[in-house]
Amino acid sequence: MMTMTTTRRRTTTITMTMMMTLMMMITTMTTITMLLVIVTIMLLLLLMTMLLLMMRWRRRSRTRTRTTTTTTTTTTMMMMMMMMMMMMMMMMMMTMMMTMMMTMMMMIMMMMMMMMMMMMMMMMMMMMMMMMMMMMMMMMI
Repeated sequence: MMTMTTTRRRTTTITMTMMMTLMMMITTMTTITMLLVIVTIMLLLLLMTMLLLMMRWRRRSRTRTRTTTTTTTTTTMMMMMMMMMMMMMMMMMMTMMMTMMMTMMMMIMMMMMMMMMMMMMMMMMMMMMMMMMMMMMMMMI
């Protein structure tokens, strides 16, 4: 029984440490992802505001004077904005993919841990059942 208790304690400590490390990793990953998302959103908002301003300026220029220079500049600016947006989208996709991969890894790790814990619990339960059965048998005899 003494050996059993010692082994149990050891396993529990190991599992606890593992869980703690896992939790830390998850928290760090989440924080990083959140920061990235916030930055991307901010940049997108900026781009949107710029686009709106450009559109307004274009409209004004059109109403005032129908010149080619302003329109060309606006079109070029629009193209630049589109490129920027595309880049941003790509970045976001990359980050999302990375986070997804990390989360998947974490999930797998957690599943493994859960399986291990379940196995341990099952073993303990089996041992307890065996003990109970033995006791019952003794009582019957």
